[in-house]
Amino acid sequence: MSINRHRTREWVLQAVYQYLLNQQPLPQLLLQLRDHEAVASIDADWCQELLSGIVGSMDALDEKIARYTARPLSGLSPVEHAILLLGTQELMHAPETPYRVIINESVELAKTFGGADGHKFVNGVMDKLAIELRSTEIQSQKTDRKEPVGSSVKAGNKTNKKERAS
Repeated sequence: MSINRHRTREWVLQAVYQYLLNQQPLPQLLLQLRDHEAVASIDADWCQELLSGIVGSMDALDEKIARYTARPLSGLSPVEHAILLLGTQELMHAPETPYRVIINESVELAKTFGGADGHKFVNGVMDKLAIELRSTEIQSQKTDRKEPVGSSVKAGNKTNKKERAS
């Protein structure tokens, strides 16, 4: 079975959720990982890295998240909170993963595991976090997409419309 990063994120989400609800110690969460039948389909090393990072820096991650929520973190559903912790950890410590992938994965996790409109909330918070944490990457992509004046597709389409109208 191939290693799947999405499945790994699902497992980390579930482990963080357990941690938020029960304060289950990290070694116990990792032991459950080793005993789980899905371990063959996930990246166990990356899973351990993410989970250790989240549990080890929960206060710093929560501080970042709290800047962009209108309600206290204690008012978040544990699923949304766990998703935001996972996404923030990746934005901060996984520069090899594009920020758009991290946001998309966070939204997909919220659609799968969260409440009816939880994905909208997660998307909004993750967008703001990405602007803060990945500003260089975002600016670089904006610069890469700029085209020389007169060569845009829009300009060509306007010309074609004008020509057709004549």
